[in-house]
Amino acid sequence: MKKRSAKSLISTLVLLLLLSAFGMGAGANTAPKDADSLAQLKGDFNFQSGKETTVIIELEEPSIAEAKSIGVSQSKGNLKNKRGEVKSSVMSKIEGAEIHKEYDTVFSGFSLELAEKDVPELLAVEGIKAVYPNVTYTASVVDEATPVSQDNLKAEMFASAPFIGSDDAWAEGFTGEGVTVAVIDTGVDYTHPDLAHAFGDYKGYDFVDNDQDPQETPEGDPRGESTLHGSHVAGTVAANGAIKGVAPDATLLAYRVLGPGGSGSTENVVAGIERAVQDGADVLNLSLGNSLNAPDWATSIALDWAMEEGVVAVTSNGNSGPTNWTVGSPGTSREAISVGATQLPYNVFSAAVDTAGDAEYPSAKVMGFPSDEAILGLNGQEFEFEYVGLGGPADFEGKNLEGKIALIQRGDYPFVEKSDNAKAAGAAGAIIFNNVEGEQPDIPGISLPTIKMSNADGQKLLAELEAGNNTVSFNVEFDREVGESMADFSSRGPVVDTWMIKPDVSAPGVNIISTIPTHNPAEPHGYAALQGTSMAAPHVAGAAALVLEANPEWSVDDVKAALMNTAAAIIDPATGEEYAHNTQGAGSIRVLDAIETEILVGSGSHSFGKFVKSNGKQVERNHFDVKNLSDKKVNYSFDVDFGENNQAIKVSTSGNTKVNANSSKKINMNVQVDATKLDPGYYEGSIIISNGEQTVDVPTILFVGEPDYPRVTSMGVYQDGDVFTIEGYFPGGAETVDLFVYESNEAGAPLAYVGDIAIVENVEAGFQTFAWDGKVNGQKLEAGKYYNVYAYATLKGQTDLAGVNFLME
Repeated sequence: MKKRSAKSLISTLVLLLLLSAFGMGAGANTAPKDADSLAQLKGDFNFQSGKETTVIIELEEPSIAEAKSIGVSQSKGNLKNKRGEVKSSVMSKIEGAEIHKEYDTVFSGFSLELAEKDVPELLAVEGIKAVYPNVTYTASVVDEATPVSQDNLKAEMFASAPFIGSDDAWAEGFTGEGVTVAVIDTGVDYTHPDLAHAFGDYKGYDFVDNDQDPQETPEGDPRGESTLHGSHVAGTVAANGAIKGVAPDATLLAYRVLGPGGSGSTENVVAGIERAVQDGADVLNLSLGNSLNAPDWATSIALDWAMEEGVVAVTSNGNSGPTNWTVGSPGTSREAISVGATQLPYNVFSAAVDTAGDAEYPSAKVMGFPSDEAILGLNGQEFEFEYVGLGGPADFEGKNLEGKIALIQRGDYPFVEKSDNAKAAGAAGAIIFNNVEGEQPDIPGISLPTIKMSNADGQKLLAELEAGNNTVSFNVEFDREVGESMADFSSRGPVVDTWMIKPDVSAPGVNIISTIPTHNPAEPHGYAALQGTSMAAPHVAGAAALVLEANPEWSVDDVKAALMNTAAAIIDPATGEEYAHNTQGAGSIRVLDAIETEILVGSGSHSFGKFVKSNGKQVERNHFDVKNLSDKKVNYSFDVDFGENNQAIKVSTSGNTKVNANSSKKINMNVQVDATKLDPGYYEGSIIISNGEQTVDVPTILFVGEPDYPRVTSMGVYQDGDVFTIEGYFPGGAETVDLFVYESNEAGAPLAYVGDIAIVENVEAGFQTFAWDGKVNGQKLEAGKYYNVYAYATLKGQTDLAGVNFLME
């Protein structure tokens, strides 16, 4: 897509900076604060709209957790009074406003429903610190759930828990007993036989329906689709039945904050965090998120203070990889443990298919298999094959598949059901051909050795059958072993503003089999494979439970450091090199190593931040803590390695590196960066600490010049009659924002350039809003058509593009 140069400005277009919006919308009865003391507005709002919206209000009065941290006295009674004063002020100024939820433990404030046009009124109310939108959070996974029959559950299908060392921890007697893990999600099917042991009489709370029954959304709910996500997450943490979670004897609490369809809101997520902390949870798991890369968001703040309150908070990093800067809230939290997703090691086999005729099948590949022996067992034999349509139960009726290969077309039934049905009919294997163009997914652990192929090659097999050639043979060969690798979908850091490495650690998140409700009354409990960072996070939550059981005196920072300090580096199979820190974090967790470590270093990673001096050397001071867990004084060695950039980046540590037994020490560092020897950009290195027996590699990064985060991310267009509002999120602001329009189709594909809207200069950081009259080149856009509004945002030599599709009414 190539945009024509902008030559004119629409005179009616006005940049509605938040402060000016306040001035335009404030009522006459408001006694505004001065400009410097206005509350912060952290969201996207259409100040010209009378539609109802919900906001999260953060108070200046500190929460219970924050007050404890800063050493001031605080009580729920005092918070209630302070909150009441602010609520009264708000209700007196904004007609029709309605209070929803109230918070005091890890977040100080309340949620409020009001007209969007009245949001600016809140900024001048005494006692309000910040206002956040009630954004949507989802329990997103990469693909739909793949059901797994209990008859086909095998130990090797549950390799993820043993891979991270859970079974080694179990052998040492650590199973999570006495540790409570809160699953803040879509609810949990606490009646599942693999999960029932983990729940007591009190199950948790449902913030969607406001009752004490945090079950999953059932089928038939008029508000949306049924859910199973939270039950899958809970099984990875603490299942103990046909499958075994990471911490099988942990106690579970469920908090349903995501409703029908797996969607929820900030006000419920924050409420879930609050309630879980109040209920005494030791570990929180939040396998949910959105795409906003910003650390100071209501959910992230609540998790930060939950950690401060002594609760280990674990959250998924997001599924928007593989590019940098894709981590979203609450994975952007400063303190919580954010988790990326890996794929477990696997063997790759090549496959060739041959039939009696002259046809060739170049698309043939291995789809899945129950074991290496099973897939290799296809070699050296000739099989009859028979077409069974879509592979449903009725398709096998009246057919003899004993010892044969089932030829199946994709469609209607999950792949594993097709395989299960073929196996039940006696088939020795299966070939599944596509019903559309493109390649089908791999299905690890499928119950029969299964070959996949294209629709075109499948049609060739059908033609062979028609011609009477009903035999097939295979040549399956071992190709290679692929070690643990990062999933492409796993979101990458760093975090805008804090420049922190995210994720913190990684864990298995591809094709993870766990517990689900089937929503089938005849067989209500089942198992399925899912993938996403949602599946990786509960591995870490379960691991945290094991670490806490083994070391009950450890703080949350100790638990986080232990998991990060002992993580194993993950190697990119494409390059043979370690993945970048902002891809894997500290690496893949290893549970027993975390339990038994004798060194705890800082928070597990370190960002030196930005170095913006263009000429000469810039020196900054930093520090980190080292804790000696052994029973003897240890003299540690320290080294900081930035590879080929060591001449330009020099780090020196304080001279005294001896730490007494069972004590900690602050290690000071001076960081000197010579920008004349470095191009602007992102540089990563390692702080290496050793006691002579154990070495800890702490990931570290720094930036020379302005980091390369996207200059614009999300966009929106709102229409209210003849008035339009364009909004965008500009993480660091922009020197110029060039707005223009393309005609598009319903799916958002750009069809034709229409024209420029405007060029706006000196746009401030954060969400910004622009007013527009819906005209381009003096002509109103045609109603009933779809258009894309784009923004080119430029800051310090970098330009990025974002856009949004909308229907002109």
